Amino acid sequence: MKKIVGILVLLVVAVGLLAVPKYNRLVALENNVDSAFSQVQVVIKRRADLIPNLVNTVKGYAKHEQETLEKVIQARNQVNSANTPKELAEAEQNLTKAIGGINVVVEAYPQLKADQNFLNLQAQLEGTENRIAVERQRYNGAVKEFNLAVRQFPMNLFAGMLGFSQKDYFKAAPAEQNAPEVSF
Repeated sequence: MKKIVGILVLLVVAVGLLAVPKYNRLVALENNVDSAFSQVQVVIKRRADLIPNLVNTVKGYAKHEQETLEKVIQARNQVNSANTPKELAEAEQNLTKAIGGINVVVEAYPQLKADQNFLNLQAQLEGTENRIAVERQRYNGAVKEFNLAVRQFPMNLFAGMLGFSQKDYFKAAPAEQNAPEVSF
């Protein structure tokens, strides 16, 4: 009887010694995902923070384009209230569409296209778009590494027992997946 209890205790200790490093690895990988998501939020928030200036600049030239400007403001507010990767991806897609609406408005006002404030804002938005793409890529890389760890044997055994599950990738909107059609 003592032998069986001793073997069971030894088995529990061995499993514990194996589980602790696996758990710590999963925690570190999950923190990498959370950190990368925070960076995506930061750059998307930066873009959202540029929106009021853009709206005010456009408003001065295009007073009767109120509906377009309101859509941009609503999309910005949606970005600011998003908390999960899925919510943020959806809000960011809506903001991108709304900004596209402003670009259509700009085409109708040549004097706006020449406004220095507007040109500066456009340049800042373009730079921010590039940063968003980079941070999305980093986030997806962290998710890939985490998901791989969660699915590989023997880590998958520990991951399931410890409550770790796969994370969602930051995916492009269906409209962003196709190349735009250009005609001359």
